[in-house]
Amino acid sequence: MAYYGISSNLVLYLTNKLHQGTVASSRSVTNWVGTTWMTPIIGAYIADAYLGRYWTFLISSAIYLLGMCLLTLVVSLPALRPPACNSNNQDCNAGSAPHASTFQIGIFYFALYVLALGTGGTKPNISTMGADQFDESHPKERKQKLSFFNWWMFSIFFGTLFANTILVYIQDNVGWTLGYALPTAGLVISICIFVAGTPFYRHKLPSGSPFTRMLHVLVAAARKWNVRGPDDSKELHELDAAYYVAKGSCRIDPTPQLSFLDKAAVKRGPETPWMLCTMTQVEETKQIIKMIPFLIASFVPSIMVAQSNTLFLKQATTLNRSVGPHFKIPPASLIGFITISMLVSLVIYDRVFVPVMRRYTKNPRGISMLLRMGIGLALYIVVMIVASLIERKRLSVAREHDLVERKGTIPLTILILVPQFAILGVADAFLEVAKMEFFYDQAPESMKSLGTSYFSTTMGIGNFLSSFLLTIVQYVTGRHGKKSWILNNLNDSHLDYYYAFFAILNIVNFIFFLVAARFYVYRAEGLGMQKIQEKALKTSVVDDGGLVKDMRPG
Repeated sequence: MAYYGISSNLVLYLTNKLHQGTVASSRSVTNWVGTTWMTPIIGAYIADAYLGRYWTFLISSAIYLLGMCLLTLVVSLPALRPPACNSNNQDCNAGSAPHASTFQIGIFYFALYVLALGTGGTKPNISTMGADQFDESHPKERKQKLSFFNWWMFSIFFGTLFANTILVYIQDNVGWTLGYALPTAGLVISICIFVAGTPFYRHKLPSGSPFTRMLHVLVAAARKWNVRGPDDSKELHELDAAYYVAKGSCRIDPTPQLSFLDKAAVKRGPETPWMLCTMTQVEETKQIIKMIPFLIASFVPSIMVAQSNTLFLKQATTLNRSVGPHFKIPPASLIGFITISMLVSLVIYDRVFVPVMRRYTKNPRGISMLLRMGIGLALYIVVMIVASLIERKRLSVAREHDLVERKGTIPLTILILVPQFAILGVADAFLEVAKMEFFYDQAPESMKSLGTSYFSTTMGIGNFLSSFLLTIVQYVTGRHGKKSWILNNLNDSHLDYYYAFFAILNIVNFIFFLVAARFYVYRAEGLGMQKIQEKALKTSVVDDGGLVKDMRPG
């Protein structure tokens, strides 16, 4: 609720309060949102390597709260907030609107990016820590974990629904002070609830830097590129199974994929971390690398999500918002249709679709994670086709009423945009949940936070790419004296072409995903291996220093 209470209406705050144009405000939002989704890489690294998920989340929550408090002060205190717009038009003309001072703009963005820094430690760790609470060796908990990410996303978007409806209405009709103070208070309550549950959590200790371990493998394999590996994989370097059991992790057997990395475990030369790695370490690196094509395939749909917070909302400001004689729909509340359709889709998916599909596929998840992602990607193509067709209709009505040049309200209900928002919610119910579950499930046990950060990275890079593409398209289509597809006056723009371009981009991306999925091999389930390794512990003991001593004969 706190995050979406800011991001949902940010483009309109920048337009109406800081008086930025369409392209500038859209770029500012996507850059900030991109940062909030990229900082989790840092938070995941700190959690996996040093502090653990609990303390990383708690410290980051304090930074998050600091950013929210500062942002609330910025929109509340007269000395910090920008001057009010004197124009009767909600979209103030940048040439006539009073400008905010450099200090006021600077302190506003400073608060935003403090908040972004705080999200770096919260986003990758709270979902991972939640999934860690399920014991995979317990049949009931193992089955419950299969639904965890569905309900995790449900609860996130339940808070988002409040942000996109109640908070947006308060921000537009009551004031920004209350509109920002409420999510700040909500954040305080959520942190208190999290702390109250501390005695009941299952904690996983940090296991060292994942980047360093992977770098060891890459360097060792490169240095032994011309060394022939043994015919028997058992001759590759590995530690006793009991060592991993004592650490609460699993030994991973060799797999045929990315076999050139196996050279890092060939016993040749000095036995230093940069020359010799265990096969488990090699397999962990393989698992992270194998997910990279799906990381890349997720960038394009994340660009589409960025449109819902920027250009989709700017379209809404040009339409008739009245619903009945006394009520007007705030443009940002349209994002609520994404949330509602996603919430409904998640419930139907978990309670109806999965049980039905289990009967036919015998898959505990109903369908595979990659198939679920593929359905979501296909729906994103539909979203952009529908958005392009609706925009063509909006532009035709604008031309019919001579509103191309004079930026008036188009006599077309704002509800015409609902289909593109609603279909986007259904697409998210398939793709976003599957992405989070896939990156968590397929990551090695010791790198779960890093794996989950792949999910946030796709959102971050998607937003940065959205900003980049917006600039490129504006430049390319505006050369040689032609009108750009995207202008401050949307009635004189061609967003229909822009959305059609995204539909084509989604089709190309979908084909890339199908190729990657065709050759992907899921990692072996760790449960069976864990039971085998626990038996090995019965024949070994751990000395006082925590080192495993092999007590078997010989």
